[in-house]
Amino acid sequence: MDENSGYEPLILKKDDANKKSLWVSLAKLFLRVAMWVIFTAWAAFIFLFPSDFASDLYHKWSRATDGTLFGATGSRFLLFSGPILLIAFLATVYLIISGEEETHEMRTSRNPHFRLWTFPILVDGPFGVVSAAELIGIILFTSYIIWAVSVESMKNWNIVSSLYHHLPSKERSALMLELTGLRLGLIGLFCMAFLFLPVARGSVLLRLIDIPFEHATRYHVWLGHLTMLLFTLHGLFYVIGWAMEGHLIQELMDWKNIGIAIFPGVISLLAGLLMWVTSLPGLRRINFELFFYTHQLYVVFVVFLALHVGDFLFCFAAGGIFLFMLDRFLRFWQSRKTVNVLAARSFPCGTVELVLSKPANLHYNALGWIFLQVRELSWLQWHPFSVSSSPLDGKHHLAILIKVLGAWTEKLEKRISSISEEQLETKPFLQPHTKITASIEGPYGHESPYHLTYENLILVAGGIGISPFLAILNDILHRINNSKPCLPRNVLIVWAVKTSKELPLLQTVDMKSICPFFSDALNLEIQTYVTRQTEPSLEEGHVIGPVNSSIFPASKKCGMSVLVGTGNIIWSGIYVIMSTLGLVITVYLLDILYINPYNIYYWWYKGLLFVACMTISVVLFGGLVIGLWHIWERKTSFKEECENTTKNDSIVHPKERQIHKNSGKEQYLNIVRYGQRPEFSEIFGSMAERWGNVDIGVIVCGPPTLQTSVAKECRTQNLNRRNNQSVFHFNSHSFDL
Repeated sequence: MDENSGYEPLILKKDDANKKSLWVSLAKLFLRVAMWVIFTAWAAFIFLFPSDFASDLYHKWSRATDGTLFGATGSRFLLFSGPILLIAFLATVYLIISGEEETHEMRTSRNPHFRLWTFPILVDGPFGVVSAAELIGIILFTSYIIWAVSVESMKNWNIVSSLYHHLPSKERSALMLELTGLRLGLIGLFCMAFLFLPVARGSVLLRLIDIPFEHATRYHVWLGHLTMLLFTLHGLFYVIGWAMEGHLIQELMDWKNIGIAIFPGVISLLAGLLMWVTSLPGLRRINFELFFYTHQLYVVFVVFLALHVGDFLFCFAAGGIFLFMLDRFLRFWQSRKTVNVLAARSFPCGTVELVLSKPANLHYNALGWIFLQVRELSWLQWHPFSVSSSPLDGKHHLAILIKVLGAWTEKLEKRISSISEEQLETKPFLQPHTKITASIEGPYGHESPYHLTYENLILVAGGIGISPFLAILNDILHRINNSKPCLPRNVLIVWAVKTSKELPLLQTVDMKSICPFFSDALNLEIQTYVTRQTEPSLEEGHVIGPVNSSIFPASKKCGMSVLVGTGNIIWSGIYVIMSTLGLVITVYLLDILYINPYNIYYWWYKGLLFVACMTISVVLFGGLVIGLWHIWERKTSFKEECENTTKNDSIVHPKERQIHKNSGKEQYLNIVRYGQRPEFSEIFGSMAERWGNVDIGVIVCGPPTLQTSVAKECRTQNLNRRNNQSVFHFNSHSFDL
């Protein structure tokens, strides 16, 4: 036998793996090209719709498809909403075949270069911090609005001047206003096609482009202002025109069966105005609950919009709305499950930590978010919190840190304190009479942990903004200790706090126990700025207490539900695809069994029926998938519990997790400055000189003023950069709804 024959199977396996990798790469390339072509064609058609060329194409398409089974409704839905749903289908396939291949894609380019998404261009102004990519999007949308309004205004002028020149000037002016209002309403419908896409938290589209919900929310805010401005002008121009003609009240109360029903539009606009006014930054900050509750009027807004314009015009924006409905229904079912609070503790600095149970097959990354409801405090209030633990801390739990700032968080802190006192009076592991019942939506966040894609990191936190950076630090240390892929080698944490009472939060990460010799692989430096103290407190350097803590004996069966859009991509994709097929089937059955046989032609009624079909398809077809998904979750969880009976994930008792300064020689540089604020020009300049010609990832979590300061310094450093200096990449991890 040939002595090298033993190596042939290995060579064959390697060749098979290379071929598989090649086919996967080709498939992904094909899908990327297909999705870009579909999106570009769809967006270009919407952009050019006011032109005669696109208008002629639209009318030819309508004439060619109006005689089909689905008629005008199916024709418009396929043209304006179909592309978005088709991209969602292709995105599902793309994410499935990608698997874990790109999860930890390392940016190892030797030559640092700028990136559109991480280069801040605008740092002051109504939009907040705007990257180059976002600025391009703003310019494109602004160009579309200016172009569309200009072209439609010219059309209106030609119509009035050529066909209605014989009318008195007052009537011509009123007609011009009404036609302008009509065009603005149509442009608003096209903007609304994008409006709901960013707030579908677990949307496969957001997963595809790796933009997390907390970041995409700002796009919803921008689009919301634009859409409501257009709809408000749409209604205002009609009101002025009808008032000039002397029949304002009659028009407002009109509910036509054929054509546009005015009164439902009035109701829809009023609901939209209430949402818009209460979402303005000043009023939202003063009374967030008012903003939150009035925003539930989106149901009224959408339903009466469908009644107002009818089914085939509603199809212009139906695709994004349908994806939002899918996400909302899935969130509803996930939030029904009660989640165990495994441990809780309250720190003297006014911060609360909760450790929550989760199944091992529910994955998240260190920059994740969850929405939390505590039923003993409120059945209606949901609050977003950043995860403070690493997924490598344990498969069956995650932790969050909560700053006590308002009435809800104060109640939570008091409840934890009362539970702790009960346990001290009885037995530590005896279930107290007082309890915490939590419900969770999430986790959400980036599809991939982007903090692992930079070799050099600067993490800038303000106050409780340190929470996600504790998770990052945890994650990096665990990866180094477990020899997992981990690019970061140089990490600088800049933390600004008001008083030294907050300093112990940083020591909740026991670095030495996680990775005893991490300094061999990681250069870590922490610069803390205590802004409202000029000197250390007497307690500093000692164990901080008292810490009110509680532990709850709980079964892992009461962990978070895996029914979340950011969860298993196969189930998530099946859910979207089956629900969309359900919509097609439902509309088909409605047409052949009711609309066509009974000659149903009322616009408003057909609009209502179309919304009903969307709802039924989500509830019935999507609900069937959710039920099967839930069964799969239970079987998978049971199997994991059987496999882990002898090596269960353990939660450290809070009373055993003392917070203190590490004794002995530190493996990292820890500098605390009192009575100072961070000078970012000095900090960034020194890091650029020290680290040299490299990419530096800058992640900031804190108030808007901190984000602005950091973004401004990143921009300054990049604009003044020389050939051999660093490139700073700005990333924000702040949730500002």
